[in-house]
Amino acid sequence: MSDGFLRQSLRDVDWGVATADTVAAAPPPPQERGGHFRQWTDDIRDLLGVTADTHRMVAGWPELQPDGPGSWDRKALDRCERTLDALLAQGTRPALTLFDRALPPWLDAAGGWLARDTAGYLAAFAAELGRRFGDRVERWITSTDLAGPTLADHVAGMYSPGRGAGRAGLAAVHHILLANGLATQALRAAGVTGRIGTTVTLVGGYAATCDPYDRLALERLESWTNRIFLDPLLLGEHMVTEDDVAPVAATGCVRSGDLDTIATAQDLLAVSWHTPFRVTAPENLPRVLPAARCRSALNEVNRLLVDLGFAIVPFDDVETTAYGWPIIPEGLADAVSGLCDLYGDLLPPLSVVDNGMGDLDLVDDTGHRDDTRRRALLGARLSWLARLVAAGVDVCGYEYWSVLDNLEAKFRYTRLYAMAVPDHEPAPRPVMPSDWVHAGAFAAAPAARPETGLTLVSGTGTQGLGAS
Repeated sequence: MSDGFLRQSLRDVDWGVATADTVAAAPPPPQERGGHFRQWTDDIRDLLGVTADTHRMVAGWPELQPDGPGSWDRKALDRCERTLDALLAQGTRPALTLFDRALPPWLDAAGGWLARDTAGYLAAFAAELGRRFGDRVERWITSTDLAGPTLADHVAGMYSPGRGAGRAGLAAVHHILLANGLATQALRAAGVTGRIGTTVTLVGGYAATCDPYDRLALERLESWTNRIFLDPLLLGEHMVTEDDVAPVAATGCVRSGDLDTIATAQDLLAVSWHTPFRVTAPENLPRVLPAARCRSALNEVNRLLVDLGFAIVPFDDVETTAYGWPIIPEGLADAVSGLCDLYGDLLPPLSVVDNGMGDLDLVDDTGHRDDTRRRALLGARLSWLARLVAAGVDVCGYEYWSVLDNLEAKFRYTRLYAMAVPDHEPAPRPVMPSDWVHAGAFAAAPAARPETGLTLVSGTGTQGLGAS
């Protein structure tokens, strides 16, 4: 790490009094403007006095290459051209994501991210889009999420029933990281003028108690969610557990030169942030999770996590959103500071994406929309982040998550597994479009544990730029 503030743990920074109760928020608008699409832009303008001038889109790989490598849907390419030109004409700067969870069917049928060749196909896709649009896109994101298509899909089988391969599926982590490195190199070779990076879903939280084993459990959580992707990206080596094992490399997927490619320098790192977790050691669960609050859904989730040496429990006396997300404005800043503690000046500039209230409209005592309170909570979160910027952390962008983003996932999944549904309410049991039948995904031998059932749903798909 470099000299200066990064030598000190930012977890111990005195954040001052920047809380939701003390941050002044702009008064609500004099009349209803209508629509959630306008609501978030109104929030940003009224809080910061600026209007967003960048539009982030997904290229739509399945639409652009529906029939195989080397083949292109010309009409879809024309739509891309028109969309980019229209954005530029109105003064909006385009940002383009190459891959958003959905692979073209021909690639998915060939094994998806378990197949090494998928990395090369993404690089070829990036090269062609870079050649065509390289002078018009300001920011290139190779993937909207690294964990979903790998840990969730190919390890746990969360998206497609029966597809989870357990620890053998960790090869998908290596392949998507290799794809990012190859795609970054291909875009630069194509002469693109915009910045290039990828997206990690940042996971962070707090130890449930002062027990050292709870602190160790938190470190395990961060290893299996953050370090499993960032150690190869930033250090050029796969994450090693406390048992001196590199779970990804143990699958036999690593070839000579791969890690050098994966560690290709990024112009930025997009960080997706949702909510903090309260983490405990499995042996402490009976103490911090009284039986009266043991939701069946939480127990099912922890059956998976305890194999990794940690478990998650609700926060005590913390207000939540309607979906059960704890309202902890400092959570994002604490999680980012944790990255600084781990990687120091190896971190590229950070762009915070997919970050918002994760809630429908907050209402006041009269049942009317409470713009003031929502903006106060947003202002609090930004003020904590501003402390990090003032301390020298390079945060180059912030994208406010519209309440409509991933709306289906919020309704169907987020609240169900948020672990903080009020005790007086029955646990919601919505109909799920896909099942996750899990049999010890992370266990060394699947037969060593009884089969358990867990029903989850993936986030809603994003329509691609090339879609009709």
